[in-house]
This record gives sequence, C-alpha cells and structure tokens, in this order.
Amino acid sequence: MNAALTDEFPATSEAAFPARLARELLDEYGSPLYVYDGDVLRAAIRRITGSIDYPGARFCFASVTNGNLALLRIFRDQGWGLHANTPGDVYLGLRAGFKPEDIVYSGSNLNREEMKQMLEWKVGTLNLDSLAQLKLLGEVLGVGQASSPRVGLRLNLPGVTGETRIGVNPVELPEAVRNAGDAGLKVTGVHFYRGTATNSTTAYVDSIATVLQAGAALPDWKYLDFGGGFGYPYSKDRPAFDWRSFASALTGQVRALGRPLDLIIEPGRAAIAGCGTLLTRVVSVKWQAEKQIAGVDTSVANIAVLSVHGGYREINALESRSVERYVTDVCGNTTFSRDYLGRGCRLPALQPDDVLAISDVGAYGYAMSSHFLHRPRPAEALVENGTHRLIRRREDYSVLTERQCLSEDDK
Repeated sequence: MNAALTDEFPATSEAAFPARLARELLDEYGSPLYVYDGDVLRAAIRRITGSIDYPGARFCFASVTNGNLALLRIFRDQGWGLHANTPGDVYLGLRAGFKPEDIVYSGSNLNREEMKQMLEWKVGTLNLDSLAQLKLLGEVLGVGQASSPRVGLRLNLPGVTGETRIGVNPVELPEAVRNAGDAGLKVTGVHFYRGTATNSTTAYVDSIATVLQAGAALPDWKYLDFGGGFGYPYSKDRPAFDWRSFASALTGQVRALGRPLDLIIEPGRAAIAGCGTLLTRVVSVKWQAEKQIAGVDTSVANIAVLSVHGGYREINALESRSVERYVTDVCGNTTFSRDYLGRGCRLPALQPDDVLAISDVGAYGYAMSSHFLHRPRPAEALVENGTHRLIRRREDYSVLTERQCLSEDDK
C-alpha cells in the first residue's frame, strides 16, 4: 500500500515529542491536550531579546496569540512587557502580574466605557488608530488632568501596509497633533504593524525609512513602536525571520536620526508558536483505496483557523510500528466537511489509541479555539525542568449552558 504524497501539505518528519511523556500527560490530563514546553519558550525569548543592542529597547509580548497566565508570567519574568490588542489582553496582563506601565495597548474602536477602563487600569501606553479615538481619549481624560498615558498613533502607510482599515495616514498627523493639544495631550509615538505572519526580513527592513519619516512629523516624538506581525516558519523548508539583520537595520537607522527614541518591538507568534504541541488520540482508522483516514478526538475548533494563520502544521505519530508511510488525512471529531487537521500527511499505519502530536501550536491555538459544534475545549499543561503541571482545566459540557437564560428566574 505504498502511496505518494498528495495535496498541498508537505511530508511530516519524525516526532520530536517524547512518546512516553505524551502517554503520561494524556493519562493524567486527558485528550486532546495542549502542551507547552517552558524551556523552549525561554530559549526563544532569550534568542529574540539578544538580537538587539539598543539602549531603551523593550520587547512586549503580543498576548493576542496566547493568553494563558502561566505563559504570560514567563514573559514577565524574562523582562518583557505586554502588548495588548483589547481590554481583555490588558486584564490578563494585569492578572499575570505585569505592571500597568509595562503594558502597551495598540488596538482599535474602544467605546467610551472601555476607554475609561484603560485609564482606570493606568495602562502606560495607548497607541490609537484614528483621530476619533484620540478625540474620545481627550473627552474621557478631561483637560488639565495631572496624569495621562503615553499616547501614540498607529500608522496606515499606503504602499507599505497594503489596504487596511486600521491606522492614521501620515497626512493626518498635523491635525492629530492639533487635536491632542486642544485636549491637553501630546502625541509622542508612532506604531507600525507590517502585517500578519510576515517572515520576510526584507519587507520589514524596507519599511523602516518610511516609518521614521512619518514619526519625524511629530514635534514631541519620544518613542517608536515597531509593532508585530513577525512570522514563524511552520514548515522546516520555509525561511525564518532574521532577527539580527532586522535589529541591526532598525537600530542603525534610528541612531542616525540623532535624537533619543524609546524603541518597542512586539513579537507574538515568533516567540511562542514553537513551544506548543497539541496531543490527540486516534479514535478510528479507515482506508479509502490507498489513503488512510485517521479520525482523532480533537477538531479544527481547537486549532488556529488554518486559512487565516497558515495552512500547515507538522503532524507526527509518536509510536510507529513500521518504517512504511502512507498518505494520511487526519480528520476531526465533527461532521464539518472541512474538519481536517492535516491532509496528505505521511504517517505509518495507525490504530485506535495511537497518539499524534500536532506541532507549533503555541500561537493562535487555544487562543482561537471555540465551541464550534458544541464540544468543550481542551486542557493545557506546562512542561519545564523535567516536571509538568496543569495550567488550564479541561472544560465539560456545562460550559455550553452556564451563561444561558432559560427563564426570567435565570437572569
């Protein structure tokens, strides 16, 4: 039953996740299970941090990619700040022990109550994406108030960021400065976001001069937030982002300005993707001609939307009985026609209760999981220093109804 690799997914390599550990974890915490390697995460943080040599540079983890408190505390303990896209990100950051002044908000469309909440939380930096949001901040804050956050604007750079709804065009910056002054504020920073999951180092480097030119239009320019969107090479044959080359180009051009600027960089998936593995058990196996169909006890509801966040994750069978490999589709436990965890994978002949490991799911895995087709979400575990522990309990079916109101008495 030899079969050639088909579809758009490359062949998988041999497993890196220890089979014995996988069995131990699943026996204790159940399946499916998100597992994070704290040692791998710390190594990634150190590698990225060490890429830059610039006084005042600060890395802030983009918690939109993963909001587990245990993992956020690792970033905190490694000296990183937190990048928040929403008030929920800020809430998690504060619960994880980040100081308000170490949190940078860069989001869009806060309503009045949310803007008040950001001020009550004393978030240190607010990067706003429109003149309307800047006006709202001024209204909520009140003219003449003694304390206010550091305020910046997210840039919308035609020809660099592509078509996007978010951000302020550089031609609007003079008006923004005037409006801020009327509200007793100063715009002291610019925020730049290149795009989601960009592995091209050149794309970032080529943007630097344009970003710096825009920032120079601010009379009170104090900080540059070069944002996120840094990619991760999910497939081993794809290029990885070159942090040292990027950092060298960025700091070189910033130094050439001849003015002191605080520098903020906000990696998300680039730091955390590689530490996460989704373990799942095979529950059924069938054959369609020479293709193996492996049904597992998880689904696409428990992994990032592949069409949005990349169409490839490496999948490995952790207990191989032979060297022979077959074209295999790994299918979830729903009848959704697109419930494929992987297609055209090269895996050995499988049996029920075999364990598969889906790699590189630390970013946009649990964070984008859902109750689609009404299945509760998995547990999460952390492995570090030769030990493991539960860091999020598995949901049960009660989660599907606990917020519902069946009668007037349930309000």
